[in-house]
Amino acid sequence: MNAPTPRKPLTLHRLRELHAAGEKITMLTCYDASFAQLLDGAGVECLLVGDSLGMVVQGWSSTLPAKLEQMAYHTECVARGNRTAWVIGDLPFGSYQESVEQAIRSAAVLMQAGAHMVKLEGGGWTTTVVRALVERGIPVCAHLGLTPQSVNALGGYRIQGKGDEAAATLKQHSIELAQAGAAMLVLELIPSSVGADITRSVNIPVIGIGAGPDCSGQVLVLHDMLGVTGGKLPRFVRNFMQGSDGLADAARRYVAAVKDKSFPDPQLHGY
Repeated sequence: MNAPTPRKPLTLHRLRELHAAGEKITMLTCYDASFAQLLDGAGVECLLVGDSLGMVVQGWSSTLPAKLEQMAYHTECVARGNRTAWVIGDLPFGSYQESVEQAIRSAAVLMQAGAHMVKLEGGGWTTTVVRALVERGIPVCAHLGLTPQSVNALGGYRIQGKGDEAAATLKQHSIELAQAGAAMLVLELIPSSVGADITRSVNIPVIGIGAGPDCSGQVLVLHDMLGVTGGKLPRFVRNFMQGSDGLADAARRYVAAVKDKSFPDPQLHGY
């Protein structure tokens, strides 16, 4: 039997090809070199160095304490362990809200640390920031719905986009961000019908986390997917370690489940 052909490094062009072909895109959070190597080898297309590390790595109760220099450190670790996956660095709270100039400086830090793309949260005012970054050659992933950096304003980890007005606002913000040049969009914890509508309405990959099965791809927090996180988890999370032979097998099963559309289960949605 011939050995499988090694995967070529993922590019933005290749991700767009997958999206155009209707193939689901896989993403997991990742915070260090060892897991980067493991997830890359398992076929995960996108590694998100998420500010969720503030919770699952540092032990805080929210993502807010994560700092830019910490995000850069973990991005460097992931970049050294990765070979072919597309690496996305999260811009943490306080690193882009002040001004466009601050956002450019912060994004440059993550790009120099090894990110291929940066992610930022929110709609409306962020379109100006997205446009400025894209004009300077920095690919951007937007993030709408439940935006954890705004957890205090949102009143907790609650489903967003419920009701016609809220859904319309999410859709409008999504379209504006895509028009501003965002190359990818994460939708978190919104009704499945809203996730499907937004996915149909923009021409960029939409990656869901608690946003239903009709998004262009899926993302989970690594620790949730491996059953490491304690306490009550969102209903849409699946523990892929159950029935797996090890970490690599769990990651491969996650990739397979997203690709064949058996994950997420549309009946298990929301917190």
